[in-house]
Amino acid sequence: MDRDIRLKRLRFRASHRGTKEADFMIGGFFDHCHAEWGEPELVWFEALMNEEDVDIMGWALGTIAVPERWQGPMMERFRQLDYIDVEKMGG
Repeated sequence: MDRDIRLKRLRFRASHRGTKEADFMIGGFFDHCHAEWGEPELVWFEALMNEEDVDIMGWALGTIAVPERWQGPMMERFRQLDYIDVEKMGG
């Protein structure tokens, strides 16, 4: 599949998760970081989109241990949380 189409699909999936908090966290991560991703990072993020929001958010916040399969540079970057636009959230 064409990279641009994949990115459009991922942007939608990342920012339409079902809760505002997940949309800001997961969508914000995608928006802030996707331009620097290569194929391995895209594959990782595509797979992450199949996980439950409560798990993804728990891993990012450190309230749930990150399973071994998700550990690594992408999760470390995700856990920095510096990509969340607080003004956009209304705070």
